Amino acid sequence: MVSKLGEMLVKAQLITDAQLDEVMKIQRREGGKLGSIVVRSGFCSDQDIVSFLGMQYGVPAADLEQWPPIDPGVIALIPRDLAQRHKVLPLQRTGNVLTLAMSDPTDIFAMDDVRFHTGYNVDPVVSSEMGLLRAVEKYYGGNSAVRLSDGTVARALQSGAGPAASGPTDTSAGAAAAFNAEDEHFDLADLEQELDADAEYDTSAEDDDSSVNVGSLKRGSEDAPVVKLVNMVLIDAIKRGASDIHIEPYEKTYRIRFRIDGILMEVMRPNLKLKDPLTSRVKILAKLNIAERRLPQDGRIKLRVNMGGRQKVIDYRVSILPTLFGEKIVLRLLDSDQLMLDLTKLGFEQESLDRWDRQICKPYGMVLVTGPTGSGKTNTLYSSIAKLNTVDTNIMTAEDPVEFNFPGINQVQMKEQIGLNFAAALRSFLRQDPNIILVGEIRDFETAEIAIKASLTGHLVLSTLHTNDAPSTINRLMNMGVEPFLVATSVNVICAQRLVRRLCVHCKAVDPHHQPEEALYKVGFTPEEVQRGITFYKPVGCELCLKRGYKGRVGLYEVLEMSETLKDMILTGASAIEIREQGQKEGMITLRRSGCRKTLDGMTTIEEIIRETVL
Repeated sequence: MVSKLGEMLVKAQLITDAQLDEVMKIQRREGGKLGSIVVRSGFCSDQDIVSFLGMQYGVPAADLEQWPPIDPGVIALIPRDLAQRHKVLPLQRTGNVLTLAMSDPTDIFAMDDVRFHTGYNVDPVVSSEMGLLRAVEKYYGGNSAVRLSDGTVARALQSGAGPAASGPTDTSAGAAAAFNAEDEHFDLADLEQELDADAEYDTSAEDDDSSVNVGSLKRGSEDAPVVKLVNMVLIDAIKRGASDIHIEPYEKTYRIRFRIDGILMEVMRPNLKLKDPLTSRVKILAKLNIAERRLPQDGRIKLRVNMGGRQKVIDYRVSILPTLFGEKIVLRLLDSDQLMLDLTKLGFEQESLDRWDRQICKPYGMVLVTGPTGSGKTNTLYSSIAKLNTVDTNIMTAEDPVEFNFPGINQVQMKEQIGLNFAAALRSFLRQDPNIILVGEIRDFETAEIAIKASLTGHLVLSTLHTNDAPSTINRLMNMGVEPFLVATSVNVICAQRLVRRLCVHCKAVDPHHQPEEALYKVGFTPEEVQRGITFYKPVGCELCLKRGYKGRVGLYEVLEMSETLKDMILTGASAIEIREQGQKEGMITLRRSGCRKTLDGMTTIEEIIRETVL
């Protein structure tokens, strides 16, 4: 489809039909705005496009190269961060009207942001993106990567000596913030000193909720040290492979921890006076209410970064919880590059994988994955539906939240505040002619009942539960109020799982210490394995694993396939222990045995499997 702007440019004889075809090919291949691509390709000048857009939008066109020097008092009305974020520049103020140069004068979000920040009405004029960038560099300085709408990154060099107030920023229009991670080299200790030396914040009324000064919080969140700190934390977490960021206030300390390979580690202790500005900065990025400090809030930050020469988008799920000494922030990193969609590489033993594959390929029934938060349940479910995602299959998912997007799968985000919960979504799904339904979590009887009915009426239903192991999932469903005969007839397979740290392959070493046979039996090794002799490995630590000795994680899996015997036991009210014993007789590998096997293969250590499993 030819762009309307492209047709208008041809009609105005600014470009030819052949040039438009070439520009459209570039746009389809690389993305970006058509006007920027036309200028980049040299088919017409930047000013020609600006003048043309001015006529089309019905607003004046401003050539910033020829514009008279702007009053520093006018420039000071808008902070550098906001000017770079929306690609705008204040030109002059007349009464309560601010003349604003914009690359897109129809961007009402940018105008609202400026109006809110300055208190003035906005009179837009159109200017080119590159002209605006050069003007922002001229009047503000800066050393951040500013991403243009055509996807290119322009660098504005810092003219002063202070730290940059740039990086991932909030966007009212909902676009991802942009950040060039390859150009940033952070030193945590140096930044701590810089923050301690430069930051001056008033915290005298920080615990008085009735005297929250929203303007002060917003200004503090835009100060250079605070912006740089938040940028550093977000990017450093990606570089270290963290899954969560914890920002925690205490009475006399303030600390930031990363969860790496399932273990929390402290990375820095910023000055306590940065607590409110830092919290406000995160809230602004996540589009939360910075004035609300009494109630929990949840939001999301989308960050576009350049790492290793390629662009990637990282989502941060933000949870803010009021505590005794301030608001604790936890950010969960959702990195699609870390999502492993190959079931054969997750850590399944071959016998368990065969059982799982056999059951998820059935046309109907219920498939359940259980385990605590952070045990990899979502990865297993996504890997399963990715295998089932074919052109002749209708897959519907109800998730809270939708963590990763998949083409060909209809994903629905839950919104409890308007009544869209798992039960309501499931009812609607059944009228959408689905083949496969994925329910993010079975939390109550209503959801369980609808899911089971769907599985008994020709649909394959995949979902998760929070239980300790596979056999106890049966009791959990019955405790919710589901009848035993419904459980026995609907459930195809249950998979319990855990994640343990994987030994770094570059530095692991043979552990020379001899383990007593009795201790090995108690861990779960068989007499045959003990008699044959076991070579254990220990973590050492190198540069590639950041001196931890572990790098990455591997899954432990317990797959309970429903046999006729197990179904009869469920109908007669068998306990979880009895179901477990029968499952083991039928070849089920328990979580502990899965861990023992991975220890035998040199993947992990005894300490790791004892930490995550029970015998």
